[in-house]
Amino acid sequence: MIVWVNGAFGSGKSTLVDELRPRWPRALVYDPETVGYVLREIVKVPTGDFQDLRLWRRQVAALAVGLVQEYQRPVLVPMTLVNPAYVAEIFGALKNAGIVVHHFFLKVSEEVLVKRIEGRSFTPDDPAQDERVRTWCKSKIESCMAAVDTLPHDTVFLDGELSPRELADDVLARVGAVPGR
Repeated sequence: MIVWVNGAFGSGKSTLVDELRPRWPRALVYDPETVGYVLREIVKVPTGDFQDLRLWRRQVAALAVGLVQEYQRPVLVPMTLVNPAYVAEIFGALKNAGIVVHHFFLKVSEEVLVKRIEGRSFTPDDPAQDERVRTWCKSKIESCMAAVDTLPHDTVFLDGELSPRELADDVLARVGAVPGR
């Protein structure tokens, strides 16, 4: 099984997965951004967004399938994924491999997203880069919020302004996970 935690930058995806991890130690954590970072070292990303690389999407799906099949453990995936074609491509590949996908989307107000993004430091040793990343994250808020209507019908929308503990309780209950295992 894959538990995909989706939402805008600053919605709390990583925070939720960090809350789930000790409560569901059997689960593996897979962040598809690492695939993007590897690809950026190898090829130019013309748009600046590695999700636009077909190879990124194929590798994200293939590695997720491989983790589930090889280790027979649930996989937690904290990743913003809102382009409808990319969602269909990746989730389709997962489902075609027989993987159950639980898709959660954290809904958070724009005001809270901006506040959270402004409060984060992505590259503490490089303030200029830090500001570029914050600006990029904020520029994606509108498209992430608009994507809500295009996500798969079985997406579970969660109030991303609840506490991480409350959200984790909800996710664990919905996927039938037994905390501590």
